[in-house]
Amino acid sequence: MKIDAGSETCLHNLLYSLYGNYKKSIFEPLSANEMTHSYIQTHQDRFLAELFDLLRIPSVSADSKHKPDVRKAAEYVIQKLKDAGADKVELCETKGHPIVYGEKMIDPSKPTVLVYGHYDVQPADPLNLWDSPAFEPVVKDGKIYARGSCDDKGQMYMHIKAFEAMMKLNQLSCNVKFMIEGEEEVGSDNLGTFVKENKAKLKADVILISDTSLISLDTPSITVGLRGLSYMEVEVTGPNRDLHSGVYGGAVANPINVLSEMIASMHDKNGRITIPGFYDKVAELTAEERKALNKAPFNLDEYKKELAIDDVKGEVGYTTLERTGTRPTLDVNGIWGGYTGEGAKTVLPSKASAKISMRLVPNQNSTEITDLFTKHFQSIAPKSVKVKVTAHHGGEPAVTPTNSKAFHAASSAFEEVWGKAPIPTRDGGSIPIVSLFKKELGLDTVLMGFGLDSDAIHSPNEHYGIKNFLIGIETIVAFYKHYSK
Repeated sequence: MKIDAGSETCLHNLLYSLYGNYKKSIFEPLSANEMTHSYIQTHQDRFLAELFDLLRIPSVSADSKHKPDVRKAAEYVIQKLKDAGADKVELCETKGHPIVYGEKMIDPSKPTVLVYGHYDVQPADPLNLWDSPAFEPVVKDGKIYARGSCDDKGQMYMHIKAFEAMMKLNQLSCNVKFMIEGEEEVGSDNLGTFVKENKAKLKADVILISDTSLISLDTPSITVGLRGLSYMEVEVTGPNRDLHSGVYGGAVANPINVLSEMIASMHDKNGRITIPGFYDKVAELTAEERKALNKAPFNLDEYKKELAIDDVKGEVGYTTLERTGTRPTLDVNGIWGGYTGEGAKTVLPSKASAKISMRLVPNQNSTEITDLFTKHFQSIAPKSVKVKVTAHHGGEPAVTPTNSKAFHAASSAFEEVWGKAPIPTRDGGSIPIVSLFKKELGLDTVLMGFGLDSDAIHSPNEHYGIKNFLIGIETIVAFYKHYSK
């Protein structure tokens, strides 16, 4: 006899109520938490198979040749939201990649949670450094290896499966809206327009995002601060063509040499950025805040061992935790010019280029920093070269409150599922939409991330723990329960 999905769910719930939802004593029914845990365990193979199908789609938003793949990923998310029980699921077109929207409104008097995530991923390059194909998920040592497994397909998909579990078990206690975009990795420019034009559609009480990390599986944490971003590209041009380095070397400026010198000058011997005005608006932490931040478990020797480095480096006077979470930075993300092929070619290049990102902290503004960088870079260029500065994308830093109802609900969810309270932490990464949500919708965000810093996001061999994925689903369900109280 063939049983359709709906009948199977009814039968499943009936068996739960008659037999399966009982502990050792038939008079002691399973709690809602135990039902959730059982549902996740029962369906975990399907959950993972669905995630693997999503991970196989190379939805690289930065590469135009993957535009059809980005749309395919959006369509996949739409179908899974419908399967889970969402209403009004739609593909919202933008000038770039589409946004997926869906909702389930159970009662206007109940609080509404707006879930944000993204289905686009970073480029997988360099492909030769992957131990397995970037878009063919492989499980090793309990971890899923694939581009996007942690950032953010794996974490975003937890919310869809948590929603499914609540729907199937009749446990959904809040209204829920989903907004899943395809441009997070390229700056979310069109999402900003979408938010401004759809404030009524997006009306909610809190934003819930899983796109950050935990301290460890033994020490849960909730991110309460994110750095902003200013992403630049620079080009230095010398002669009007590549030259023979023997004939012209020593007489004509080499753009690679000049660019290297310009970049090197942007930090002083103490690791501080030398752009005039760069630190003028930086919000300095109090002694008490620094002390609290450094209470988070951190082993410097293990940190260096995991990265295979002999020592750390950064702004003098600050700990590693402070440098990565509360201090602004300037880093070269890529640099190129001249001949880089096999063998030798004695060339003095015409051009040299670099991509440079600056992570920003509270009170810094990405537009202002972009302007400061542009003026400074142009001012330090010698007359022997011409420079071109291009701003790509940026975002504002954000700090979320720890005294809100939503934060307490998230903390209680971790305590319930993990058996210990989470530690508030500052994350070094950027999620530009968080500050936009606050500005346009007036809503604070709860950042319930379940990745680990060692998951190699944006790098070859990105991975995400299966345990993180499954316990993340369970913790998200617990959040809704506590938030609805």
